[in-house]
Amino acid sequence: MNKNDFDIVVVGGTPAGIMSAIAAARLGSLVALAEYHAHIGGLSTSGLGKSDIENKEAIAGLFKEFTQKVHTYYKNKYGLGSMDEVLCKEGYFYEPSVAELVFNEMIAAEKNITVLLEHQIEGATTASNKVVGAVFKNRLTNEMVELNAKIFVDATYEGDFYALSGAEYRLGREGKDEYGEVHAGKMFMDHNDFTILPGSTGEADKNLPAYTYRLCLTDDINNSYILQDPPQGYNRNNYTAYLSDLDEGRLGGPKVLKQNHGFFPAHFNTMLRVFSFTEIPNRKYDVNINPRPLGFLLAEENKEYVESDWLKRESIFQRHRELILGLLYFVQNDSEVPEEQRKMANQYHLPKDEFKDNEHFPWQLYVREARRLKGKYTLTQNDLHFKNDQSRSTIFNDSIIAGEFPIDSFPVTNESSSDKKVLEGYISMLEIAPYQIPLRIMLPETMNELIVPVAVSTSHVAFSTVRMEPLWMGIGQVAGTLAHISIEKGVNSSSVDVNDLQRLLLERNQILTYFNDLDVDDKAFKAAQFWGTKGFFKTYEANLHAPATTLDLDSWLEIFKSEMEDRYKDTFEEIPTINESMDISGFILSMQGLNVKRGLLESHLIDWLYELRPIDSPLLRGEVCMAFFNLYFGTVDEVK
Repeated sequence: MNKNDFDIVVVGGTPAGIMSAIAAARLGSLVALAEYHAHIGGLSTSGLGKSDIENKEAIAGLFKEFTQKVHTYYKNKYGLGSMDEVLCKEGYFYEPSVAELVFNEMIAAEKNITVLLEHQIEGATTASNKVVGAVFKNRLTNEMVELNAKIFVDATYEGDFYALSGAEYRLGREGKDEYGEVHAGKMFMDHNDFTILPGSTGEADKNLPAYTYRLCLTDDINNSYILQDPPQGYNRNNYTAYLSDLDEGRLGGPKVLKQNHGFFPAHFNTMLRVFSFTEIPNRKYDVNINPRPLGFLLAEENKEYVESDWLKRESIFQRHRELILGLLYFVQNDSEVPEEQRKMANQYHLPKDEFKDNEHFPWQLYVREARRLKGKYTLTQNDLHFKNDQSRSTIFNDSIIAGEFPIDSFPVTNESSSDKKVLEGYISMLEIAPYQIPLRIMLPETMNELIVPVAVSTSHVAFSTVRMEPLWMGIGQVAGTLAHISIEKGVNSSSVDVNDLQRLLLERNQILTYFNDLDVDDKAFKAAQFWGTKGFFKTYEANLHAPATTLDLDSWLEIFKSEMEDRYKDTFEEIPTINESMDISGFILSMQGLNVKRGLLESHLIDWLYELRPIDSPLLRGEVCMAFFNLYFGTVDEVK
């Protein structure tokens, strides 16, 4: 067996794995990135041609860098203002081949990354509750390869590596009684009215949301690979239930038509509505399998997938491929499909210039949910909603990124509601406010030197909002950053000071706390992000340029004092009385009561004021955040 030593081994070339590797490599770590397929990029290079993100201001960092590079590609190739440049929507929409090109360019720019393609994970080596090695099989040579490292990142969709290491995990849905989640367990939900329907028991089970493939189709006949014959295993009886969906009105549009949600009005009330189309550049479409019809044929097809061996998984890949190609063939050719609708369907085909080594079919199965880690914290639906005493979702001291996508789960079983509206387990785009994600969901309860950015520690309901590639890219960036700090500091990954991690993430444009009114160019942007994780803000408005009130200063000083004591292990004097209207001078004087050297603030006014002005001027909220941020991250000698 060949052995190789690295600082960090990333298992899984998903978008999260790619960003983990890049983040760590840019900080100086030597990284191996191992991927099962012959291509990296997971779903983002296998047909998921649009970024599942509702609020572009909520996720930045390396994900934003990726979108910018995609945008640059389309500007350079087609020209600013061209149809294809416009359709790429500033780099958030893209062809699979372009996503792969950009990922490969980003990886190639990092000399510290070694990529191992077609390497399937086979085992984990542990010692004293720590992961020390990963064993792979080279799928081309059948050679076994062991990669040793100081830290490991499991970026697989399935959580394969941490399962092999012995870390505990969940599989299936929790019942409603476990965490008190409204949408937990067996569930029927009206996708137009968002009401819970009869038959929703909330019972737990081992079932998972359906898997699919995400197709890329084109309407360019010169670039079309046309299905001349039905795929292997084709059986038209798998698809005839869709004819009932057409007749009974379940292939129509939604009550509210939202842009970029796969709603293509020209297809409403036709058999094309068995798919969901979103236009992307170069006469192509991101094509999902519509989960709303009762004829949806993929629920329960994944029952044996997660804990099967690779041979069984390959058969499940093939089964899903045959069913989906069969659906496309059925809509285009079956005599019971109305002729005009068949003609419409025959406008769209697999593109010749995509997935050239796989008969133009995507490589990666869309694994929406598999294992979920049992981590140091479990994120639930309750963390995604407002608390009684504040107008924002749960505030986490160890927040490492903001999430924002609605709760969205594909059907879980083939059972339909009594009114024949929906399949069981389907939860469609249930709106939530942006939320914080704590570092602890990435860390196993007991296993050390293992970081998990994809199959993280959440409930089933919460996972359905976390499981989006833009967010996973951001969490992947956290994983790589954390791994590097852990090695640099000589501590295990669960002992890294989260405040130092947060500061480094902020320096690399990560969003830790989402605000409705915060400009990224605001001087206090990073400081507000940081203190937003400590409880400074009870709402989604930062109001950084408003005067600091007595209430602000009272509560913020209390938090600052507590954080300083935790960081510097020192006991400060009592917090001083805050004046009714606090000016700059009064704030500096008040800090003496915290044993903070007055000269540090006075001599660095330009660092924490928006602009130099008379010291009897009102103090602004953003300025308090900046002053506390600078003091908090100063050296012990400077602060005390």
